[in-house]
Amino acid sequence: MDLSGKVAVVTGSGRGLGRAYAEALAAAGAAVVVNDVDADAAASTVEAITGGGGKAAGVVGAVGGSELADRLVATAVQEFGRLDVMVTNAGILRDRVLWKMTDEDFDAVVEVHLRGTFTCARAAAVHMRGQGGGRLILIGSPAGQRGNFGQTNYAAAKAGIAAMARTWAMELARADITVNAVVPVAATEMTKSIPAFAPFITEAEETGGPLPEWMRKDEGLGTVQDAAGLVVYLASDASAGVTGQAIGIGGDRLALWSHPQEKAVVFAEGGWSADAIAEQWHAVVGAEPETYGIPAPKIPEA
Repeated sequence: MDLSGKVAVVTGSGRGLGRAYAEALAAAGAAVVVNDVDADAAASTVEAITGGGGKAAGVVGAVGGSELADRLVATAVQEFGRLDVMVTNAGILRDRVLWKMTDEDFDAVVEVHLRGTFTCARAAAVHMRGQGGGRLILIGSPAGQRGNFGQTNYAAAKAGIAAMARTWAMELARADITVNAVVPVAATEMTKSIPAFAPFITEAEETGGPLPEWMRKDEGLGTVQDAAGLVVYLASDASAGVTGQAIGIGGDRLALWSHPQEKAVVFAEGGWSADAIAEQWHAVVGAEPETYGIPAPKIPEA
């Protein structure tokens, strides 16, 4: 995949998935604006790219407000002449169950994930519309697709990101700007906190060996580099007809997530009373209720 001549911004790219995206885009030929709230982490990614013969510039700051979003776009244009790809990856966690989650916990996560995606995508879209096209690649999560225990703020923000991808795909179609949500699963500091995964990820890190086959296939969980190919594809000309989608990637698995839609419908002339709903629910509309939450890992027996 050749991205020569293209310019990308990747937020939250000092480490983890964001760094993997930035390095993969650079390896494919794109110039990359690296962003992170940690100056040392951002510099490390820039050095890794430039040391390998690629082009990169760093912008330090926390996403959320318009000022940083505008600065990211301005840096891309000033340093490399244009902006073709915006990858909104930056994020934080403040996990707590509902009754223990504070206003600060909720607002901090929504500010970075949801507002940060909005402001960065808006700044990029303004430039791309005048330029003649581009790519918005929004990073979602399985938590936003299914919900996850202890992650009210994170799941809500990631669900909103998927909804924004569908909305912006419509709004930006005439400007030749595609918008997609990537739903990655990878061995990161976050997934290491999951007890079922932790020992296998730790062992792979310590030995340099691969993750177990069942994790790569059944759980779709691999390295951060495993998730980067999808971002490179969506940044390329080969993905010109792909927009408004939520696409899962991880380990050996590539998947298309479905959009929410009506599953079962029944009609009652004159409308529905509460009693009528109670009589019909379990037999018709609610006969096969939807599952919720990320399924627990199925670890093969030794």
